[in-house]
Amino acid sequence: MTTLSHLECSLCKKRHEAGQAHNLCECGGPLLVRYDLQKARENWSREWLAGSPASMWRYAPVLPVAQPESVVSLGEGFTPLVRADRLGNAMGAKNLWIKDEGVNPTGSFKARGLSCAISMCVELGIKKVAVPSAGNAASATAAYAAAAGIEAHIFMPRDVPQSNYIECKAMGAHVTLVDGLISDCGRIVGERKQAEGWFEVSTLKEPYRIEGKKTMGYELAEQFRWDLPDAVFYPTGGGVGMIGMWKAFDEMEQLGWITSKRPKMICIQVEGCQPVVRAFEQGTPRSEFWQNAYTVASGLRVPKPLGDFLVLDAVRESGGTAIAVTDEEMLDAGIELAKMEGMFAAPEGAACIAGLKKLLASGFLKAEDRIAVYNTGSGLKYLEAYSTRYPRVAGGEADKLGGLITPR
Repeated sequence: MTTLSHLECSLCKKRHEAGQAHNLCECGGPLLVRYDLQKARENWSREWLAGSPASMWRYAPVLPVAQPESVVSLGEGFTPLVRADRLGNAMGAKNLWIKDEGVNPTGSFKARGLSCAISMCVELGIKKVAVPSAGNAASATAAYAAAAGIEAHIFMPRDVPQSNYIECKAMGAHVTLVDGLISDCGRIVGERKQAEGWFEVSTLKEPYRIEGKKTMGYELAEQFRWDLPDAVFYPTGGGVGMIGMWKAFDEMEQLGWITSKRPKMICIQVEGCQPVVRAFEQGTPRSEFWQNAYTVASGLRVPKPLGDFLVLDAVRESGGTAIAVTDEEMLDAGIELAKMEGMFAAPEGAACIAGLKKLLASGFLKAEDRIAVYNTGSGLKYLEAYSTRYPRVAGGEADKLGGLITPR
């Protein structure tokens, strides 16, 4: 099933053996999964994908799970790539496409990473997992852990979207709400995991979530008939989706499936939390912790991404860029997308539309460029954020979102 070879540290390049539970390398670097791509090239063809499952597991030879019975799947992946002509024409982008990850199980792209990570937990015999999350990773962890019969311990900021909290509780996870940010949640997991016997599935602190997320890159290539677009917009909190896609492009080139052509990788953040944008502008290899991080897009409220150096590498090597938008620009762009294309995007995805406007206006991108925007989740999970644009009225008084309207 898999052509998994070994794990490799992204910093010191030390080799780690597969078939064991790993978190970070001893040097503190995230581990990346490596495959025998020559073997895969000899025994697997992109033409065979026509008969493969309509999920991310169609790419099983370059995913780490060795035993088919270990796979925990809820139908994640193979999401639609939708041409957005009305919005594109209004913005001056003649060839605009949106990859809609909001149709995944639990409503976001996080389903990909957690399907892969929890599947590896099953294969490695892990019985308890813990994760700090800004929201959607928590929902996905709870769902896949429930499907696998694994105990899930979840730590989220107290102001996490209500949908994420309710999902996790409904799926039987042990949920702790924390007064603070995702970084504070991560600290608690780190302090308690050894005593509690938890395996940590935090972003990049285990090697397999990135493998599920990289399938977004494989799908993009397949759906564009193996000719990658000119630019890819990706909202960046932890940034693992972009890191995974960049890894996927390299793997596909080694497989002989695509050429060396790469899209400009464009990192989108928000003004209230833009550590990667600041590092890009300053030309530094790593970001600094962003103090007092704030945004209504909970997935973008990550003050210090662990894999910031890998995101910055992808952006710089591709000739891309990193920019920030305001919360107001983001929400307005989300409403514009909904009105013109019938797609209700998460604020994180909407931020990409706001960023696209800026880069078209500046001339960084041209009207004829083929542009792919990733909407990473469903807007239905962020009703609190969008409610600021549409306050309800009941009995003459504003009705708070989530409250009850009393019949007259």
